[in-house]
Amino acid sequence: MSEDKLTYEDIKQYEFLLAKAPSLLLGTMIRTNANLISKFESFITPRLQSLNEIHRKRLDIVLNSDVSEIQALLADAYQKSGKKQYKQLSEPKATKFIEKNIAELKKLL
Repeated sequence: MSEDKLTYEDIKQYEFLLAKAPSLLLGTMIRTNANLISKFESFITPRLQSLNEIHRKRLDIVLNSDVSEIQALLADAYQKSGKKQYKQLSEPKATKFIEKNIAELKKLL
């Protein structure tokens, strides 16, 4: 992690979460612009409160990045891992989905 950018290495450790959202289901969530933060708020809130300094910094970088930067990182992650979910999230049609969920996450903080 550089001072203000995440790399694939920073997000690689979270790839196990992609298995919880199979590509077919993720595609549906993207198409319907689902608000995942509100659906999982009771799960997310306690974890936000227990973030260590490194994880808090990574979260701050995500929350303060342009969606285009996030999607470029996701495209890079797809190239390196082959995980279809990264590809789906890196595509232009996922922009509104990402923006919505980042905005909702900001509200929780």
